[in-house]
Amino acid sequence: MKDFNPNRYAVIHEKNPREIVMLRGRGCVWRRCRFCDYHLDSSADEDANFTLNQKQLEKVTGIYGKLEVINSGSFVDLDENTVSLIEEICIQRGICQVHFECHWRHREAIPAFRRRFASHNIELKIKIGVETFDSLFRESYLDKGIDTDAPEDIAVYFDEVCLLQGIPGQTAASMETDIQTGLTYFERVCVNIMQENKRPIKPDPGVIALFTKELYPKYIDNDRVDILMENTAFGVGGVVEHAE
Repeated sequence: MKDFNPNRYAVIHEKNPREIVMLRGRGCVWRRCRFCDYHLDSSADEDANFTLNQKQLEKVTGIYGKLEVINSGSFVDLDENTVSLIEEICIQRGICQVHFECHWRHREAIPAFRRRFASHNIELKIKIGVETFDSLFRESYLDKGIDTDAPEDIAVYFDEVCLLQGIPGQTAASMETDIQTGLTYFERVCVNIMQENKRPIKPDPGVIALFTKELYPKYIDNDRVDILMENTAFGVGGVVEHAE
């Protein structure tokens, strides 16, 4: 995306303080989620990706000893040079914990990836975008590509979970259930409030108002819950294609 030039490095000072980098890879191979356009921030040119990623990774200081890596897909979509550089920077700058993203379809790649970093005494935290634990809603409406109904099955592979809230069909009760399920089975929950883009699913102002009134006050001070009312709240990213 030539016109997409987001901020790609930031420092999160509150709730699990860490640095965060938004890198670029080959892009999510699923690409069917009816709400997501992040896969457009990608390139098949691995050399160009590495050049971009290297520039961002050089900004990492190790200030908190933790790093979050997002790349509009899964860690498997990053080129090998980028992954090696992440390892190198973590070792050089005393980073002992790294958070990566991964789609359900790549779950079998996670154990080996954990071992790779563990060999350098670096702990990995793997995050999945479940969006909701209502599997019928998730797969028939969002088309997420997760073929299990059981959060405990997902928790076998993943440490953290992202939820998508503020969309049609959700209620205060359903959103609360998702957050509570996330807290029961995972170490951390990140709630993303839907931002409008060119994809079919749009934010529902009424549902967002419900979240803001009933759930935001309840969870904003919970150290295990991140709430992103805007998708740039961590200091990186943005809407890739704005709705017309």
